[in-house]
Amino acid sequence: MVKMRLLPLILALLACIGCGSSEKPKLVAVVGKVSFESKPLTAGNIYFHPSAENSYQKDKPSSVLQLDGGFTIKTFPFGEGVPPGTYKVTLAPELANRVKKPEYANPEKTPWQVEVPDSGLTDLKLEVK
Repeated sequence: MVKMRLLPLILALLACIGCGSSEKPKLVAVVGKVSFESKPLTAGNIYFHPSAENSYQKDKPSSVLQLDGGFTIKTFPFGEGVPPGTYKVTLAPELANRVKKPEYANPEKTPWQVEVPDSGLTDLKLEVK
């Protein structure tokens, strides 16, 4: 008898798992390369921090830098791309420290700010200076 009374509650809880949080935002491609002293920057991560005006605030999209300095930004758990908007771009702290540019790891100090249009960005070049 008790099991039958709990069944509606269990079904309601299962129906609400992820309510509102699973809606996939519009994602557009952001692909590019990072360089330092005219050479590809590798062995680290790059992060996109959404500005306060962006409608999507749940994650900071990121990518691992490839051997050629290339990256394809992904928004977890939705996949490749980012919601259009303005982003501060940072490097992982270990990577920024390795090139002796710690300001590139701090979203408040990084010189990189990117506006991602509805059409996306397919050839973004970021140079650590």
